[in-house]
Amino acid sequence: MLELPIISEVKVDKPKRVKKPDWLRVKLPIGEDFKRVRKLVDEYQLHTICQSGNCPNMGECWGAGTATFMILGNVCTRSCSFCAVKTGRPPEYDEDEPRRVAEAIRLMEVKHAVITSVNRDELKDRGAEIWYQTVVQVKEESPNTTIETLIPDVRANWDALSRMIEGGQEVVSHNMETVRALYKKVRPQAKYDRSLEQIQRTKDAGKRTKSGFMVGFGETKEQVLEIMQDLQDHGCDVVTIGQYLQPTKMHIAVEEFVTPETFAYYKEEGLKMGIDYVESGPLVRSSYHAERHL
Repeated sequence: MLELPIISEVKVDKPKRVKKPDWLRVKLPIGEDFKRVRKLVDEYQLHTICQSGNCPNMGECWGAGTATFMILGNVCTRSCSFCAVKTGRPPEYDEDEPRRVAEAIRLMEVKHAVITSVNRDELKDRGAEIWYQTVVQVKEESPNTTIETLIPDVRANWDALSRMIEGGQEVVSHNMETVRALYKKVRPQAKYDRSLEQIQRTKDAGKRTKSGFMVGFGETKEQVLEIMQDLQDHGCDVVTIGQYLQPTKMHIAVEEFVTPETFAYYKEEGLKMGIDYVESGPLVRSSYHAERHL
């Protein structure tokens, strides 16, 4: 009988998982205030970027009775390589959503509300009318609540931009997300200069402007200083800088965990450039401590 050679099992080393540094540890969301906000969000069938974006600060913010609401659904027409929000063709938007958001904000007794949305590139007005109605109805229900709207790229539809920002909100934010050199890799369906123009047009309309970006994609310090200078040159009043965290294995990998000391350096340099307010830290997100710069 022919004896077959014994083949030993080949062991393949699994790629080592990069351990997050201690400064990126966050507490799990707990507490009665967190449960109350969760109940209201579920009851009113609302979407929050806190959940859809896997925000590391959800426990802290919801525990304090605040949340960032996401209107126009939870499916985005863009496919950015960093974002945890679902991508695809969104369903028809809900015209009753502005009322439900306004009522929930009133019941939560929110002092400063942040409202954002997915990209709705398939809509002729980019969802501008829903944006306008949401801000107006929140102001009607809670006249003492200040509002920040974190709006998407309107793809140079400046009429849509005008409608989005004329509802009475105090702050209008539009995130750059990353440095110029990495736009095609991180944000392929957007344009760096077009986003800068959107911020400048918002400033020219008399609004307090804000933008945010992440680090850890492999950018250099010089590139970070460049984007801050570009934002300052285009009328941006407030800048947020945070650490990119990979949502899933399907998303772009983290190249570097930036140290708190480097974040402090970026804040110092941004203020030197003349930016009014810079929030810079590993766990900072665009809506984190949003009420402070008012």
